[in-house]
Amino acid sequence: MPKTMTKTIGITGGIASGKSTVTNYLRQKGFQVIDADAVVHELQAKGGKLYDILVDFYGNKILAPDGQLDRQALSEQFFSDDTVRAQVSALQNTIIRQELLARRDALLQKHEVVFMDIPLLFELDYQSQLDQVWLVYLDPAQQLNRLMKRNNYSEEQARKRIATQLSLDEKRHLADRIIDNSGDLSMTYELVDDLLEEVCHVEK
Repeated sequence: MPKTMTKTIGITGGIASGKSTVTNYLRQKGFQVIDADAVVHELQAKGGKLYDILVDFYGNKILAPDGQLDRQALSEQFFSDDTVRAQVSALQNTIIRQELLARRDALLQKHEVVFMDIPLLFELDYQSQLDQVWLVYLDPAQQLNRLMKRNNYSEEQARKRIATQLSLDEKRHLADRIIDNSGDLSMTYELVDDLLEEVCHVEK
């Protein structure tokens, strides 16, 4: 890859829209991808910066017998009350943002292009920290069906989780580039290849 200025590209989409499909492909291509969900899980692990915050807020009812977070219990508590969810999110988001940007800056010391997979990218205003945003788009009806199937949710449970994010159509108007994941995987990969060629100067 020719020497260029460093570039940070955000990857986002709705829940179950296929972000991991795209980011796994980018990793196969040799790119560095910061996975915000994975970073959050690290921070929420016992001894992590977010663990005590969550336990102080919710109590032991979100803990598994081994003392780690019971993610199913945490999810149920988190999505049970909009006001509570907003309070918990505010407590976590500052720490998460600091960690994500620190990891980005460290990677940019060695790599010219770094991707950041951030599900709530627009909702939390990360776009100001990025050079471009790529949206993994899926037809909303497909998104609902995939989420129900993937997580064994009822339609009501799936709709409730989708409703906590901006809609895919709203995100579509905010993104710089669109990766339509509604068709075959080969079509998705071809769209990613086109974007890599355009933005990162990587040939297919």
